[in-house]
Amino acid sequence: MSRRIATTLAAALLAYAAPAAAQAALPFTITPVADLDSPWAMTFLPDGRMLVTEKTGQLLLVAADGATRRMIATLPVSAAGQGGLMDVVLAPDFARSRNVYLSYSAAGQSGKTVVLARGTLTRAAGAEQLTGIETLYRATPLVEGDGHFSGRIAFSPDGKHLFFTAGERQKFTPAQDKRAALGKVLRLTPDGRPAPGNPLAAQGFLPEVWSYGHRNLLGLAFDRAGRLWEQEMGPKGGDEVNLILPGRNYGWPNASNGTHYDGRDIPDHRAGDGYEAPKVWWNPSISPGGMMIYSGALFPQWRGDAFIGGLSSKSLLRVHLDGTSARKGDQWTMGARIREVEQGPDGAIWLLEDGGEKGQGRLLKLTPTT
Repeated sequence: MSRRIATTLAAALLAYAAPAAAQAALPFTITPVADLDSPWAMTFLPDGRMLVTEKTGQLLLVAADGATRRMIATLPVSAAGQGGLMDVVLAPDFARSRNVYLSYSAAGQSGKTVVLARGTLTRAAGAEQLTGIETLYRATPLVEGDGHFSGRIAFSPDGKHLFFTAGERQKFTPAQDKRAALGKVLRLTPDGRPAPGNPLAAQGFLPEVWSYGHRNLLGLAFDRAGRLWEQEMGPKGGDEVNLILPGRNYGWPNASNGTHYDGRDIPDHRAGDGYEAPKVWWNPSISPGGMMIYSGALFPQWRGDAFIGGLSSKSLLRVHLDGTSARKGDQWTMGARIREVEQGPDGAIWLLEDGGEKGQGRLLKLTPTT
């Protein structure tokens, strides 16, 4: 056998063995729970069951063990490209109101937009449905295209405000436009109206704008101290984790630690440029999906850290949060696009694989390796 053939064979064997070796080295056990069709987001009900959104508009009620599921609503989404049924979050007063918040992309006469909606989960055990679904907010302006809808939802710790992300729809300049909701973090009331006291209204911005200069905001979560963290996709490189502060400009498209896809340069974030720089950034891209901040008991060593799903990187990432600072932690290869990360009632970490173009994803449960 020639040296070249032997070397090639050894490399192939090593590549074949690598996934198993990497799996064995993971600090958690991965348990597949259910197969799903292009899932996007999930949240837990108080009884341990899950609400899961699927890209084409279905909201599913899934048993805690994944053994059964039932469609409880279908929404009129525009599912082309990056669009579809996106986030799902329980109202802070869910135990009383039974309200559930959703986001999705929708088509109108002049283009498409991201929508915030709310419905009520009926109480009939075993026959629950999401009823009375109403539109609370539509980001303006409507524009053509099927990208960067964003649509993440997070309630403030006191439950008084709803934060909502609207991507810049791959149009660049709306992120800096005072009269556009695109490329912004928005602060609303639970009924979807601009929250009183937002910081930029006096400067001519739409009254719902909380921060601006964002690209495609796909993760939003509060930490234990009430600080709001956000992650977004950069262009070619420059994916970011940001600490969201009221009234700040995060720079897009004028500053980014990535470059345009056609190779054109974008000025990097630098001190004194007037833009809020990311706390953590990646180059090359990880393509961040969902994000959660861990507070459970099963992984006490990671309490207070952010977990991010990687899409093109097919990974799960941990970012260590320390007050207002952040630094990169682990990046575990998962072998599939990770769209969503959530914490279960017992402190387990749950993931959604979105399946990419084939759309066949899985619901996974991560528990400590014993």
